[in-house]
Amino acid sequence: MKAAEPPVPGLRQPGERPAPGPADGVSVPGVATPSSTGSTPSPAGAGIRGKRNAGALLPYLLIAPAFVAIAAVFVWPLIKTVIMSFQDVGRRELWTGDPAPWVGFEQFTNILGDGEFWDVVWRTLLFMVACVVATMGIGLFLAQAMQRMTNWVRLALTGALVAAWSLPLLVATSIFRWFADSDYGVVNMVLTKYLGLDFRGHNWWLDPKQGFLMIGAVVVWGAIPFVAITLYAALTQVPKELEEAAALDGAGAAGVFRYVTWPVIKPVFQMVATLSVIWDFNVFGQVFLMRGNKPEPEYNLLGLYSYEKAFESNSFSQGAAISLITVLLLSGVAVYYLRQLLKIGEVE
Repeated sequence: MKAAEPPVPGLRQPGERPAPGPADGVSVPGVATPSSTGSTPSPAGAGIRGKRNAGALLPYLLIAPAFVAIAAVFVWPLIKTVIMSFQDVGRRELWTGDPAPWVGFEQFTNILGDGEFWDVVWRTLLFMVACVVATMGIGLFLAQAMQRMTNWVRLALTGALVAAWSLPLLVATSIFRWFADSDYGVVNMVLTKYLGLDFRGHNWWLDPKQGFLMIGAVVVWGAIPFVAITLYAALTQVPKELEEAAALDGAGAAGVFRYVTWPVIKPVFQMVATLSVIWDFNVFGQVFLMRGNKPEPEYNLLGLYSYEKAFESNSFSQGAAISLITVLLLSGVAVYYLRQLLKIGEVE
């Protein structure tokens, strides 16, 4: 028989259990264990964590300029408006920078106790409601009509809507002022020549109701493109098979719209209507430009009323207080709009 070879030092023999080491939590002389040296990370691990921290901060660094711009354009003017509404700022304080005296709620008390202010508020509300109803009605009609058009006609109409939407306000008001001109206006010519009505030399601005009809036409004309295109996009999301199934079950056009189409487009419709409320409540340029930069008191809306108090009556604090009241009146609408956005985000 062959004699067994002596064991070689350092090599584990068959059937022999490995000796305990640092991996088993046993302290071996001369060998450092994690428990004895602590949990000091390696340079490679520290570099990886540093890159992760930098990557987490990168989105905030990218949007920081936008936050700074928003704060400079919106937040700081709002803070200044709030401060001015509790002061009595005149031309001397505005030009020299001298500190204005604090009057507390005196500006708000004077405004809320003025009957003219409430007349302007009710006029603004009525004008806003009329414009929003007309805008949403015509916009929804155009959106539904676009579904039944051929591709080329729909493309042409979309281009016309976008062109009308992008038209500068100064140009649009100049066109509508020409339409309503008493001597050469298109409206008077059409009513006289084609409808047999006597509107030759008719002045639309003598009666504020007729004047606001022309101003409302400018507002609605400028808002319809956004509403129509947005609602058309919402209508394209309505399943056609559901509409066909409802029609086969005997539902008419009104029934299909009520029970199939409307539930799908309702969130978008509410969002666009809320935006229209905010925009039409703050109408300023259309009235200001249509009346030749000098609106009569009968044409004052809240934005114009604030401007008149601040820059024509030199009561800057009253103008700031009226602006702040307008913001408070619209805050509920803004909260509702944000809730609609959150609901749409949850559905998606």
